[in-house]
Amino acid sequence: MSHKDQNQKPPSRGREKPTLKTIAKLSGFAVPTVSRALSDAPDIGKDTKKTVRRIAEEIGYVPNRAGLRLRTGTSDIISLVIPAECDGMNKTAQLISGLTTQLRDTRYHLNIVPWFVGEDDAMKPVRHIVESGAADAIILNATMPQDPRVAYLMEREFPFATHGRTNWADQHPYFDYDNAEFARIGIRQLVDRGRKHVFAVLPPKDQFYGLFMIEGIRREIDEIGGAVRICESAHSDSPGVDIRDHIVDALSRNPDIDAILCGSSIASMAAVDAIESAFPERSPHIDIFGKQSTPFTRLFRKEILTMPEDVHVAGQFLARAVLRAIADPRSPPLQQLDVPVDVLDGGKLRVRS
Repeated sequence: MSHKDQNQKPPSRGREKPTLKTIAKLSGFAVPTVSRALSDAPDIGKDTKKTVRRIAEEIGYVPNRAGLRLRTGTSDIISLVIPAECDGMNKTAQLISGLTTQLRDTRYHLNIVPWFVGEDDAMKPVRHIVESGAADAIILNATMPQDPRVAYLMEREFPFATHGRTNWADQHPYFDYDNAEFARIGIRQLVDRGRKHVFAVLPPKDQFYGLFMIEGIRREIDEIGGAVRICESAHSDSPGVDIRDHIVDALSRNPDIDAILCGSSIASMAAVDAIESAFPERSPHIDIFGKQSTPFTRLFRKEILTMPEDVHVAGQFLARAVLRAIADPRSPPLQQLDVPVDVLDGGKLRVRS
């Protein structure tokens, strides 16, 4: 347990709050060395950092964030700012898992800052973090083409990265999934299966990835033909019950619909529910193509066509991107576009990421 004495027990948490001096006593290192190890100082060896962090974790040491900001001007916090209405198919959990996995061996901790779409000013949590020094960097998602949050952070030269692109993507760190290609491949697969009348449940049009999906659909439809109706009354981030009801309404009004393209896992599940509950006789004649962030979708309905999206990897990349932005703000921003590809295998089209 201890660098000095492996049999020495940590102090009871109920008696007194562990301090840097507590860690120094247990590890045998000087207090300044312990402090620098916890701060990930480059002149402290990896073994020393590992020992100090292990002891800190075992005794329940929690740094005083207010004191840390006063001493160093930093908080050792990365803030993930996300809409409170994120979809319920574990996509957000995977993003958080990727971020925390990448931050695990650093001095940084992740906190989650929600904001309520349609109720709160999207700028409010971002301004609060920057102006109060509550975090050293911000990660945003649900980006818009001319996202005011991104413009503000660039103007303030505050470290950040986005899950999704903006009109200024060449100037800032981001990780994005090529949603235009996702939609293009989806239309291609559905048309290859003989489907000609597609109903599409897409992300909100004010978010960049929704616009990219529309672009991909139009590009492919212009090339191979067919017709696509885009759902205007709900989007792929709406509650599942709302999506289901709007799909039922669309199928009732348009009996020629023979395929549904879904921009999220929750939309795919809603489409299956809509078809099988309201139109079971049409089920064999309607194909569904959807994005899959977990393998659950195809367990629910094996016939569904899916395209994988690895959100855990996105989280890991975004963590690396903000760490670089903090450490070296003048370096080129880390950027990655995950492009899905379709592959011909023995004459049968399959999809991989």
